[in-house]
Amino acid sequence: MNVSDNEATGQAGDERDERHDLIDRLTQLQRTLGRVLAHDRSTPLLASSLTMQQLKVVMMIFFRDASSGQHLARALGTGLGTVTGIVDRLVAQGLVTRREDPADRRVRLVELTTRGRLLAEELIDAGTSSYMCLLSRLDTETLHALEHVMTKLHAAADEMLAESRRSAH
Repeated sequence: MNVSDNEATGQAGDERDERHDLIDRLTQLQRTLGRVLAHDRSTPLLASSLTMQQLKVVMMIFFRDASSGQHLARALGTGLGTVTGIVDRLVAQGLVTRREDPADRRVRLVELTTRGRLLAEELIDAGTSSYMCLLSRLDTETLHALEHVMTKLHAAADEMLAESRRSAH
C-alpha cells in the first residue's frame, strides 16, 4: 500500500466516521423533536382502549385496505387462532368487518369500518397541528431546504419499503 492508498483509506474512513456521527446527531435531534411533539400525539393513543395487538391490526389494515387472517398472522408473528380472537374483538368494537375475498371465496378479508378508518387517521394525524405550528416558525428558505430533505427521505423510505417487499416474496 503506498502513501496515496493510505490517504484514500483514511479519507474514506473519515467520511464513514463523519456520516456515522451525523446520523447519530440527526437521530438524537429527531428523538428530541418527537418528545416535544409527543404530548399531542399521545392523547388519542392513550384514550384508545385497544390492546397493542389490536392497534397493530388496525394500522396494518389501514395501510393495506384489507388483509387476510393469514397475512395478519404472519405480520404479527402469531397463529391464525390468535388473530381470529383479535379480529373478533375488533368486530365487536365496530372497527373492522370480515368479507369474502372475490378472488378466492375460501379466504375471508378483514377491512376497516368507517369508525376504524377514522380511528387510524386520528392516530396518524395526531400532532399535525403542533408540527404545522412549529414549521410556521421557520423562515421560507429553511422550509424550502426542509422540503428538499424530506423529499429525499421519502424517496429513501420508498426504496426501503420496496426492498423489504421484494425480500419478503
